[in-house]
Amino acid sequence: MRMLNPLLIARILSTILLIESLAFLVCLPVALIYKEPLTPFLWSSAITVSFYAVLRIASIKADTDKFSNRDGYLAVTLSWLVLTVMGALPYLISGTIPSFINAFFESTSGFTTTGASILTDVEVLPYSILFWRSFTHWIGGLGIIVLVIIILPSLKVTGYQLFSLESSMKEKIHSKAQGVAIRMGIIYLGLTLAETIFLYMGDMTLFDSLCHSFGTVATGGFSTKNNSLQFYSSYSQYVVMIFMFLAGTSMLIYYYLAKFNFRKIKHNEELWFYITVAFIAGSIATLILLPYSKTFEAAFRDGFFQIISIMTCTGFASTDFLFWPTAGLFLIFIMMFSGGSTGSTSGGIKMARHLIVLKNIKSVIIRLNHPKALAPIKLNGTIVNESTNNSILSFVILYIFLFIIGTTIVVAAGSDPVTSASSVATCMAGIGPGLGTVGPMSNFSMMPQISKIVLSILMIVGRLEIITVFTLFTRSFWRL
Repeated sequence: MRMLNPLLIARILSTILLIESLAFLVCLPVALIYKEPLTPFLWSSAITVSFYAVLRIASIKADTDKFSNRDGYLAVTLSWLVLTVMGALPYLISGTIPSFINAFFESTSGFTTTGASILTDVEVLPYSILFWRSFTHWIGGLGIIVLVIIILPSLKVTGYQLFSLESSMKEKIHSKAQGVAIRMGIIYLGLTLAETIFLYMGDMTLFDSLCHSFGTVATGGFSTKNNSLQFYSSYSQYVVMIFMFLAGTSMLIYYYLAKFNFRKIKHNEELWFYITVAFIAGSIATLILLPYSKTFEAAFRDGFFQIISIMTCTGFASTDFLFWPTAGLFLIFIMMFSGGSTGSTSGGIKMARHLIVLKNIKSVIIRLNHPKALAPIKLNGTIVNESTNNSILSFVILYIFLFIIGTTIVVAAGSDPVTSASSVATCMAGIGPGLGTVGPMSNFSMMPQISKIVLSILMIVGRLEIITVFTLFTRSFWRL
């Protein structure tokens, strides 16, 4: 087995740093408009560019023709670590979050599109910091690796190799990764602009519309208000609800719509499973809330809003669901393990994997009743081979195992079991709010420092869909 290519990995990391340094500068117009200090973003950009220059010079002799999956696993994981560490700079330099661990937690939550926050009062933050906070969602949702493929194809790396490891897109839309990235970018930008316009037509300012669109389309959940969407009108809540659902839908569906390939959409089992789960869970939530709501419309809106928010791993809140009946809280907790569609910006286990697990259970039952029967597992009319099937089942088992381990650590650090379990579940899936002391109108500020570090790691591990990171800790990965 060939050794790792550290120079090529350094080249990729330098590209990540270059993109992030430019992202800092995007916040400057906001600071100028609201007459706020420019230094947090100028210094952040300068520091990031310095590291970029060092890595770029060090990797000047990188052999871009030699790239392996092992290089990809390490590069992707390190990219997200570097991205989140540097993303904490504006918080630290501005003094809005003076603690590094807290700033790292907020940055990680932003880039991984989790939406969990340690801030007790977001409304006192400068507009430019609020913009950066929401903008990290937008960057992370699209995937920094995709940006690398669009901006620097000169890396001469098999782009799709890196792109697929980011795990948000496993099926090719186009034979070349750059084509995939461009098409995803157009869809992503289109959804963002559309939601911004619709929200601005309601009771949001242009600034709030843009920030909430960043959080919705990226299925992130950072709001510019302390009580999230509860502050806004029913109209705005319905707009966000619809776009959360759209953001949790695979981008392949939009591509097929643009190509008028309705046959592919009709036979996409994950899409219909996603719609079915959302409808059933939303209806159950509505029925649970109906006796406690003033009108059916209020029960319907709150029920469907929260279910869609949790299952798409967005995390916005239209109400404080901690006051829901016990059955409603249990439903919320269960939905934390659902996830949106494969090929969307949402996190979690994802609908396709749940569907495969159900098909496995069905296959086992058929074989128990008819030992000689052939019961192949199919998805979208295609037989799922044994290797893929085992990989999916292994992922689900590993996800649950990691949830148990994470919960145990957070409990040991001093949090109560409900808070611990929900905080681990919500951070792994990239949702944001949990139960207990980390509810939708609360925050993670009171969590012990060790818990914040663990939860930050779980956000990154969950964003990279576990296997990518776990591979780095196997003996075979480092064996020559």
